[in-house]
Amino acid sequence: MKKFTLYFILCFVSLQVFSQTLSVGNLKCESKYNPLGIDKSVPKLSWQLKSSQRGIMQTAYRILVADRPDFLVRDKGNIWDSKKVTSSESIQVSYGGKQLRAAKQYFWKVMTWDNKGNASAWSEVASWQMGLMKKSDWKKAQWIAFEKLHDSLKMIEGVPGNGRGLSFIKDVPPMFRKSFLVDKNVKKATMFIAGAGHFELSINGKKTGDHFLDPGWTRYDKEVLYVTFDVTSDLQQGNNAIGAMLGNGFYFTPRKRYRKLTNAFGFPQMIARLFIEYSDGSSKNVVTDGSWKTAPSPITFSSTYGGEDYDATREQTGWNTPAFEDASWRGALVINSAAELRSQMHDPIKIMEEFIPKKTMKVTDSAFVYDLGQNASGIPSITVTGKTGDTIKIVTGELLNSNGTVTQRNIGGPFYFQYILRGDRVETWQPLFSYGGFRYVQVEGAVPAGDANPYKLPLINAIKGLHTRNSAVSVGDFSC
Repeated sequence: MKKFTLYFILCFVSLQVFSQTLSVGNLKCESKYNPLGIDKSVPKLSWQLKSSQRGIMQTAYRILVADRPDFLVRDKGNIWDSKKVTSSESIQVSYGGKQLRAAKQYFWKVMTWDNKGNASAWSEVASWQMGLMKKSDWKKAQWIAFEKLHDSLKMIEGVPGNGRGLSFIKDVPPMFRKSFLVDKNVKKATMFIAGAGHFELSINGKKTGDHFLDPGWTRYDKEVLYVTFDVTSDLQQGNNAIGAMLGNGFYFTPRKRYRKLTNAFGFPQMIARLFIEYSDGSSKNVVTDGSWKTAPSPITFSSTYGGEDYDATREQTGWNTPAFEDASWRGALVINSAAELRSQMHDPIKIMEEFIPKKTMKVTDSAFVYDLGQNASGIPSITVTGKTGDTIKIVTGELLNSNGTVTQRNIGGPFYFQYILRGDRVETWQPLFSYGGFRYVQVEGAVPAGDANPYKLPLINAIKGLHTRNSAVSVGDFSC
């Protein structure tokens, strides 16, 4: 009798162990982990089975979707309960619940059954947030600009080479700001923003996110991508301020310096909606319109493949903070656009690595070449000290001339960066709206700190190469 009881207990424990070997993880919506800005009315959901047994196949699943995570704690799906569905599908499973609302966040979890008779526990809770699927979802947000390019000067199709018709046009890379009040406890805040060509967003003086060259390039008269940010932690009780700087990208290509194609869809512009959800259930929208203020930015030249110029003497300290006085700024110009706004769902470009010089070579008394030891796509970063108005020129390239200077014959030029010092501090600068491939950084008009400096030039305290690329997660590697 004792042997039978022991055998029964062991069998029961064994069954319990095996029943717990099935689990569910790696939940994705539209192939993304907890994504923001989903602009599809029927998103696709995916998950993966995990088991210590062999030959396991899914035979059924059940999905719960709720608009509050506490519903899922109680195993309730107030937006969708798929019930038990007999199916082996675990990839691109179509959502089938209530109509989803723009800008709303949804939470979900899944459990599965396998061909061995095991049922998994519920997965961890995942989420997605909806984007803005139609024009009315932007809550009357308008495209705004510093100035407008006359229709007769637009070059929508693009022109290879010089684009001589634009030789006399000079654009003004602008910056925008908007003050607003937060007078309640914030539950969640989401920013939806598009720039044509690129934008650099900040809230209360702090850069939003870690993206580079947002948004991606499109045929701008047909489609513009918007980017979604969770900015809950960036807001504060009381006065707040949004700041944005714009760069040309391929929306407008200056004729000066190197370019592969000359486009002129218009001068840079932006559209944005900040959606604030309060803890008491109320909400507030801050949208772009003619009430926003605009002024020229310290960026005086912006070209994707031509480089970027920055005049730090034109900086307006605190321009993107609530305390800044913007009475001298003018109202933003409202621009009409027929382009469709679509959510940017590809992984953003980010700064993924930093390279420091392996060797420094003097080519003249005022020009030095830094060898980063690695060719990569990206931008240079400099830290300098000097006098107000001192000018530094940075030329990057993949190869050197026989005299040790940088050559751009293999990549196209001229392509360079120019920085004018403010002069009252240690200054660190890097381009916002341009990039290229390079290994060597030639700095003209400055000397490395500690070197002889007979002409009292600015001092180079640090040089870095910032490697920029798509931030997709690595799924494998190869060595040879």
